This record gives sequence, C-alpha cells and structure tokens, in this order.
Amino acid sequence: MPTSSGKPTGADLSAVLEGLIEAGVEFILVGGLAAVVQGAPVTTMDVDIVHNQSSENIAKLLAFLKSIDAFHRRPDDQVLRPKKGDLSGMGHALFTTRLGPLDVLAVIEEGRDYEDLLEHTVEIEFRGHTIRVLDLKTLVELKRTSRDLKDRQRLPVLEETLRQVEEKYDAKQGLGRASHNDDAGDQ
Repeated sequence: MPTSSGKPTGADLSAVLEGLIEAGVEFILVGGLAAVVQGAPVTTMDVDIVHNQSSENIAKLLAFLKSIDAFHRRPDDQVLRPKKGDLSGMGHALFTTRLGPLDVLAVIEEGRDYEDLLEHTVEIEFRGHTIRVLDLKTLVELKRTSRDLKDRQRLPVLEETLRQVEEKYDAKQGLGRASHNDDAGDQ
C-alpha cells in the first residue's frame, strides 16, 4: 500500500506473484516464500524468483516491473528504475515495488540458473494458475551449504518440514500399495 509519498507501507506478496503470472513471466519461486507454499512455518517479507533470461521473458519482466513502479533497493534515497541490463546479467536485482519487495535473481547457490533449477521444481496451484516452485528437498540442500546466518537459522525448520512432507508422502504410497495388495489377495 503506497503512502502519499508513493512509498510502499506493506507487502502483498500474493499480488506480486499474481502480477508476474498475468504478465506471462517465466520464473521459479525460490527463497522463503517457496518454503512457505510447501508448508514450512517461516516468515518472509519478499518474493524471490529466478527468471528465464530469454529476451522475450526479460521484456515481459521489465514491463511488469515498470507497471508496479519498481525501483532498486538501495541504502540511499536515490531512485533507480530497472533496465534490461539489470535482468540479463548474472547478478541479483533487488526491487522495492508498490506491491512489496521483489528479488530477481539470475542464479542462486552454486551458480544454479533457471534452466538448472527446472528439474528441481514442483508445480503448485495458485489462484487458478500453476507456478513453478523450487522443491523443498533442493531448497534444504542449498541452505545446508549457505553461509547466510538467516539461512542457517531457518534450516532446522525446513528440514523438519521436509521430513513431515516425505513422511506423509510415504504413508500415502504405503496405503496405495496396501490396498492394491489387499485387492490382489481377494482374487
């Protein structure tokens, strides 16, 4: 919610995601929100994405960023608007928008980019759309090697969430096999 000065006063992370989807941007949701949508009880204040760096996708992302009044987060008050070069390099572009913070990452830990991460995603339904989210197992693996204190502090929660998700999945698989085996015995 912008104030009269135009600066945001709160974050609507769902609106950021929905805007990216509606703009046709190809991205993978990573970071804290990726953990949250997979059941991790953690708090996050921004949306972190790794984007496809094709020219067409960068054009869509840039148009979306302009539509939400994005500017680079900086320690000073200088307002720098996003440019194509900000989105086509190998670095991170951290934006403040009227919807909330959006971190556009070319790569994450171990230099993994959009193409590298695709096989480690799950598809999650969100407001009638499907989004690609970095799977919890890969997220945990990457956080184990992170030097970031915040990542290290969150790691036990992510590991426990992963354990519970895998346990639930294994239980469902076991029930499916058990009922299938019961049916086979009835014949």
